[in-house]
Amino acid sequence: MRTIVLLFASNVFMTFAWYYHLKQQGWPLWKAILVSWLIALFEYILMIPANRYGKVDGFNLFQLKMIQEVITLVVFCGFAVWVMKEPFHWRYVASFVLLLGAAYLMFSKQPV
Repeated sequence: MRTIVLLFASNVFMTFAWYYHLKQQGWPLWKAILVSWLIALFEYILMIPANRYGKVDGFNLFQLKMIQEVITLVVFCGFAVWVMKEPFHWRYVASFVLLLGAAYLMFSKQPV
């Protein structure tokens, strides 16, 4: 559970680092880069222990990456809709369901 919580928190920081500057059109590029790097520092402070704990807790690298991607999508969808005010379409839900299916296959113990 600590891996999931840390990955979720790190993704919040990374999503802001990657995309929030787009809402700040008046910022010069140097400022957008500097602020993004400062935000990303906190992402790394959370991401590194998340992956280490995940490995110790028995996740393999493929599983850690799949968890990361699913969390990234959840965080990004919330960010895009609530912070950036982007419209949300049904095809995004369909795409997300397909990715959840991929995550299910990744963690399935039974041969397919």
